[in-house]
Amino acid sequence: MKQYPVTKNQQIEATIIDLSHEGMGIAKVDGYPIFIENALPEEEVRVKILKVGNKFGFGKVMEILKPSPDRQTVENEDLLRTGIAPLSHLRYEKQLEFKQQQVQNVLTKVAKMPEITVLPTLGMEAPYAYRNKAQIPVRKIDGQLATGFYRKNSHQLVPIEDFFIQDPAIDAAIVTVRNILQRFNIKAYNEEFNEGFMRHIVIRRGHYSHEMMVVLVTRKAKFFKGKEIAQVIHDELPEVVSVVQNVNEEKTNVILGKEEKVLFGKGYIEDELLGKKFHISAKSFYQVNTKQTEVLYQKAIELADLKATDVVIDAYAGIGTIGLSIADKVDHVYGMETISEAVDDARDNAKLNAIDNATYLVGRAEKVMPQWAKEDIAPNVIFVDPPRKGLDQTFIQAACDMKPEKIVYISCNPATMARDLTHFAELGYTTDTVQPVDLFPQTTHVETVVLMSRIEK
Repeated sequence: MKQYPVTKNQQIEATIIDLSHEGMGIAKVDGYPIFIENALPEEEVRVKILKVGNKFGFGKVMEILKPSPDRQTVENEDLLRTGIAPLSHLRYEKQLEFKQQQVQNVLTKVAKMPEITVLPTLGMEAPYAYRNKAQIPVRKIDGQLATGFYRKNSHQLVPIEDFFIQDPAIDAAIVTVRNILQRFNIKAYNEEFNEGFMRHIVIRRGHYSHEMMVVLVTRKAKFFKGKEIAQVIHDELPEVVSVVQNVNEEKTNVILGKEEKVLFGKGYIEDELLGKKFHISAKSFYQVNTKQTEVLYQKAIELADLKATDVVIDAYAGIGTIGLSIADKVDHVYGMETISEAVDDARDNAKLNAIDNATYLVGRAEKVMPQWAKEDIAPNVIFVDPPRKGLDQTFIQAACDMKPEKIVYISCNPATMARDLTHFAELGYTTDTVQPVDLFPQTTHVETVVLMSRIEK
């Protein structure tokens, strides 16, 4: 039987030497790594060993013997326990350095590009109360409806009313909606037995418009007094212009189901981004930090150095936020997206802003782009903003086959971005600029905008 230098439930004193990419403190005992929540580099801590594995273990801080000079007070430690704000105990300047270093690490280790300098992370002046969307589970605790968040790696709901990183108006609205549901004797969902009715409350609020949408995610389609409840929500929360029922009958961790029904008002809210208006529906992908999204897109536009004669492709176009933000700077924008509702939204948003030089199609980018190439559409710049899994090799090939002068890659996952940059390099594109942007303060997530240029042969 393999021997480890620590055993479960043992208490040890340790010095934290680093932070993991998930924001956990790392200590080593005889070379054996132990990951410890709520511990920062340079701290000396007394730790209880919770789990011992083949390659590493996990521990819990019992006492901080010597705190880090970069530690800041956390008003509610549930924000750490649930993973809502796992870096909230670290001074904000150090959070930005941590994110810059995360991107530098993957460029060096994964992309094998140690010569590329990652620029300092662009942060927020007020790095809290920024989220314009909340997805909150509803459960029953002590006979009452409760809202909060799950303890990390568990299905145990921790009741929370101040989420710190969310728009405070959304936090207040969650409590109001929950209390209305309680008055109507709505039953909470029971995950273990897949019974009950109300699964989640999802709220979106326009950063500039202050229009609010409430999505009630239910286990069954039949919603007794649903329209009456929706009217009461609007009466008590006048900012609410849309109440939508979303039906999710599956036993799953996925929050939204396919079926939707508008119970009150319109099926969307309207907001602005870089001076353009957007309709945002319940399922629309829309960045959750409006102020920093403007910083991110402004940086992407600046790096692209667009000209009035440019033809631009906006891959993974969503509801058109990037493409429509640049349409008045270029000759034409072509966008594609696999979700047909998003393409409908993008077309509607083009009309909303009186933009007539943007074309949106439903389809996979790697299929649509070769078709456009046959039609002699030759982009000067391609913008790409993929999901966390990054880009498919066939997309990278199709993009490079179109020979744009520049590719602007917006990434929400440094590891897959680094992998993709190596493939672009093999096909003749150099990585010129790497700029992290902090869209998710107090968390370990980082967005990065990268400029690549084609090597002339």
